[in-house]
Amino acid sequence: MELSGLVRALRREEPLPALPPAEQILLRVGRLLAEGADGAPKAGVVRDLGELIEAAKCRWLLGALSPPALGELVAALGAYAAPPEREGEAAGLPIHDSAHAATARRAAEAGSVFLRLLAKLEAAKTHESLGVPVVGPILRPVLGPLYIFAVTHLGERPWTSAESRAAARELLAALVRAAGCGSVAEFLRGKEEDEEGRFAAVMGLLKQELTKDTWKHNPATKHVFSWTLPHVTRPWLSHHLERVLPPSLLISDDYQEENKILGVRCLHHIILNVPAADLCQFNRAQVVYHALYNHLYSREAPLIQAVLLCLLDLLPVLERAQQRWRQQQQQLARPTGPCDEVLQLVLTHMEAEHRLALRRVYARTLPAFVQRLGILIVRHLKRLERVILGYLEVCDGPEEEARLGILETLQCTIEHAWPRMPCRLPVLLKALLRMIWDVHADQGSTPEPVKAALLQGATECLILLDRCSAGRVKVLLEGVYSSCEENRVRECIRKVQENT
Repeated sequence: MELSGLVRALRREEPLPALPPAEQILLRVGRLLAEGADGAPKAGVVRDLGELIEAAKCRWLLGALSPPALGELVAALGAYAAPPEREGEAAGLPIHDSAHAATARRAAEAGSVFLRLLAKLEAAKTHESLGVPVVGPILRPVLGPLYIFAVTHLGERPWTSAESRAAARELLAALVRAAGCGSVAEFLRGKEEDEEGRFAAVMGLLKQELTKDTWKHNPATKHVFSWTLPHVTRPWLSHHLERVLPPSLLISDDYQEENKILGVRCLHHIILNVPAADLCQFNRAQVVYHALYNHLYSREAPLIQAVLLCLLDLLPVLERAQQRWRQQQQQLARPTGPCDEVLQLVLTHMEAEHRLALRRVYARTLPAFVQRLGILIVRHLKRLERVILGYLEVCDGPEEEARLGILETLQCTIEHAWPRMPCRLPVLLKALLRMIWDVHADQGSTPEPVKAALLQGATECLILLDRCSAGRVKVLLEGVYSSCEENRVRECIRKVQENT
């Protein structure tokens, strides 16, 4: 085994008295990596360190090794392979591709060392003079840093390569095995509800990097946090609410759309996996609501979609809190609430919206808001009617997502607010018949299944209108049916007339 690079580097270091040889070597190697030296000498030291760990006997390497010594080495290797900081980018100086390539190469080297170290620790568990009582205290403090290193280089990022990602995947799997767990989720949250996993330790390490002043320095921090959070679900997540809610709000409040969406998805996971009582405590739900509501003024379709989906799951939490407050105040009437506020703003934006991407997002989520309000949708009928009429007129491409969403919205509105529909019958009937004719006459790229879905949706709306108007639609359609010669249009009218 050739260790000339490591030996030469260690000879320049002062020996550490009163420490075992293995611990002296690891501490001195960690200090060498932490120093600002050239990349090539450091790379040689890392490679030699991996060979040394693989060749060393368990008793010599781990027999008298202290957890702080191993922790210092792991931290030094993690810093050696850390992505370049983004302070230069913030100042308008892009990070060169060569810096990212060097980071990926160093990550693959460090990952190889970590894998050999974990293999040695696993072998020491069965060693007659070491075993779990010795290995456990050494391994436990480094599980969190090793996990963060693995997740940092796990995904397809500018600072990763195929080799570094493979090493990270292998390291993460080895970590889960070393902790005696069957999955990453089990590794983080624990096997049982009352068992403490490693999530608290991971968040403790991330906490200092997830502050307002530091979270953008390391470009991997937000990805590590957002990748880790979904693995911790109900009922475990509620124990860590104070750790995960502030960084999620911080990331969602950024000026970059990518970060906003990332933060909103983290908030959505928290809403789905934390009990409503915990969310309402200390007005947390209101804070999240106001953060999401402000995003509704955005003009980016992916962000609006993420925000609306998140709000739909947050609104029931807010409504329950509002209901409890009304009961305490002995109020019977239901005042306007967050759902009304959101729908009012959405309808205002929909009326004037001309971008097809945003029209599709709004139309897809609108039926859920109508269902959410139920009979109280009558508060918004005037504006909702204008939106429905406007969206039925405009073809929005081959998939017709906006029109299909609006037809579903109209069906839900008729079902919930049917007493208010007869007075709107003339204008709605005219709009639906015009849309049926436009779909029939369309010679564009709209697929036949989409045309069929549009015609079916319009027919169902006509049937519902007929039911709530005591058969007036059948009467009005008689003249249309007798004068129309187009089979497809006649088929829609026939279904309405034959419905009982």
